[in-house]
Amino acid sequence: MLKLGDLVADRGMKKEGFVQIYDTDYCMPVTLINGEFSGKTILITSGVHGCEYTAIETAIELAKEINPKNISGKIIIIHPVNVRAFKKKISAVVPDDNKNLNREFPGNIEGTITEKLAHFIENECHIQCDFYIDLHGGDLYEMATNFVYYPGIGNNNVIEESKRVAALLNVNYMVKSNAKTGSYNYAAINGIPSILIEKGGRGLWNNQEIYDYKNDIFTILKHFNVLDGQIKQINKPIDITEAVYLESTCDGCWYPKVEAGQKIKEGELLGEVKDFFGNIIAKYYAKMNGVILYMTVSLSIEKDEPLIAYGKC
Repeated sequence: MLKLGDLVADRGMKKEGFVQIYDTDYCMPVTLINGEFSGKTILITSGVHGCEYTAIETAIELAKEINPKNISGKIIIIHPVNVRAFKKKISAVVPDDNKNLNREFPGNIEGTITEKLAHFIENECHIQCDFYIDLHGGDLYEMATNFVYYPGIGNNNVIEESKRVAALLNVNYMVKSNAKTGSYNYAAINGIPSILIEKGGRGLWNNQEIYDYKNDIFTILKHFNVLDGQIKQINKPIDITEAVYLESTCDGCWYPKVEAGQKIKEGELLGEVKDFFGNIIAKYYAKMNGVILYMTVSLSIEKDEPLIAYGKC
């Protein structure tokens, strides 16, 4: 039996519905797929940030297309987690308390709605799975190249298993992360191999991106023998173990000089912030050779907001 909240799927069955978060009125759309045969349990979340549409649509299509008769094991798909942000077209945060869910793990069952949501995912979802895939993509005002994060903090066996799976995907880069408060990071710290995939952005999605995203998930399912079939890898990702996360030092208007996926050189101008009169008030230069992983593409920027993330390669 596969169970999450009041939603139950018996062997060989698929169940879909809304799962309530503890004593709140917050409910997430969930699909439980309990395979015809025994095997590993895979957790797939999407929409931790409610406007990352490529990830959310990928999860919706996976939930609809996967047939439990073809599955050895169990799959939990949440599509999306941050359903209220999705409905209201609000990026980055849960609108109820204006908190970024991916900064709130391990959460708090007595806390705000975002803290309760983080606590639920950890204590009701993470603990059921053998491997965790967190689907992301550039937010409304972001653009990302195709890459995957793997955890850099945790048990060595967990890190190595996460890294092995990341290396199977048809993305451009695999990036080591030393964060601790994200959903997949915290799962890894607690002994669950996990990855976070990034594709797309700018509030857009298209069928080719979804097709490619789904194929990466099918690759992972085949790796764990949850789904039969041979793995076909077209592109082996470049491993990045050092990255810079650049934040704005001031409020103003943001004028990037690079694009997501672009190779950069040490000392290269990455972008400028100007005031409302067009005067340059800040310039940002690359500290090393590398590649732009993701970046903010909005004109508006506030102090301490992310501008660009780039990795050394």
